Amino acid sequence: MVNKEKPRGRIGRGLRIGKLGLALTGSYLGYQLQNLFLGEQERPERRKSFNRKAARQIRVELESLKGPAMKVGQILSTQFHLMPEETLSELAKLQMRAPGMHPSLARAQFKASFGRFPEQVFRALDAEPFAAASLGQVHRAVTREGQEVAVKIQYPAIRKAIEDDFKLLRSAALPARLAGHATESMIAEIERGMLEETDYVNEGRNIELFRKQLQPLDYVRVPTVHWNLSTDRILTMSFISGEPLPDFLTNREPSQEMRNRIGVQLVELFHLQIHRLHTLHADPHPGNYLIEANGTIGLVDFGCVKKFSAGFIEIMQAFEERVWLRGEQQCQRMARLIWGPGILVKPRLAREHLKHAIAFYEMLFPGLTGSRAVVDFGDTKILKTMFRILNENLRNKTVNPEFAFYARAEMGLYNLLHLLRARIDTSAILAKFESNRGAAVHNGEPA
Repeated sequence: MVNKEKPRGRIGRGLRIGKLGLALTGSYLGYQLQNLFLGEQERPERRKSFNRKAARQIRVELESLKGPAMKVGQILSTQFHLMPEETLSELAKLQMRAPGMHPSLARAQFKASFGRFPEQVFRALDAEPFAAASLGQVHRAVTREGQEVAVKIQYPAIRKAIEDDFKLLRSAALPARLAGHATESMIAEIERGMLEETDYVNEGRNIELFRKQLQPLDYVRVPTVHWNLSTDRILTMSFISGEPLPDFLTNREPSQEMRNRIGVQLVELFHLQIHRLHTLHADPHPGNYLIEANGTIGLVDFGCVKKFSAGFIEIMQAFEERVWLRGEQQCQRMARLIWGPGILVKPRLAREHLKHAIAFYEMLFPGLTGSRAVVDFGDTKILKTMFRILNENLRNKTVNPEFAFYARAEMGLYNLLHLLRARIDTSAILAKFESNRGAAVHNGEPA
């Protein structure tokens, strides 16, 4: 049963999170005690039962807390290489099917932001949301002109909840920050991005940018913003049909050919954003990709968008050009671009980090080195390797704040490809972009 108790301010939310941690610790100790009296054959099933119960408890509490706490659960739900299957299954419910506001509260929220009740604005609006997530929920509606639209309504006081949660995070993360593992600049970058997601006018501008720039992609659909029906906390868009990727895979049972085709499109879409827009849709959880039967992709939720600096784009180009083959000076330049000038004070660490980054890049694009070009994303080695590199950077205090959202987006992409079990010639895709930087993409092929 969903916990309907409302978290009250920073102290209340902190107590809720702390209480959840204590409850899980108690459950784990009880599980370990029971293990002493169970045989070897009984223990695996008991472990699965514990994982399911613990994940359900976490999911229910995170649904109630919303905000950054729920975002963490959404991110964890895509970590196939880290989490047990029974835990992932439970946390996946946080993606688009989390409980929404009571209809009367959603109606009041709409009135508070728009100045009129929904029935005074739309011909019809569904009382129950079809998607509910960490910062808001989405309802189907019909305009007075008869157009089918999606109406996103922000949760009450969610901006204050984000600010309170990050104050808690800074307090809880103080030992790690003092050790240099979680720097203030990294935490500030993540907080800035989440607060930006609460501005629906900004999200509407993001939608318009992506809609214009992605028009050459005939396999991607982006909604149209209805500005006359939107505010900073209400966003009305054209309705995008399709099934979230997990549902598409379950209901359609696509062939390997279709899985590969969708995978190619996702990789092309990702690299087009890097090369042409220098801007990235940075919230790539499976619920934000709505797949039609013919494999076209409806891209939704543009609250989390990362605009990259010229220095970051230079890093991407350095990898594509494999500048490390040009000698030690170029290697030092790459290390300085990625981790900042401070890394060169530790030359051995710089060489080790760069070696791992290059090996990972060549794992992603093996055709560049003359190896077999097709990458099997059904294998978890890519996810595990990326996670290990991120951990090494954290442990050695060499995290670049600008990579926070890029890493999230990149990990999300590989999780999507893993879900698809796609087998892709990634090097061929990259080569097309390298041969004509910034070119448009037509018919699923970079020009």
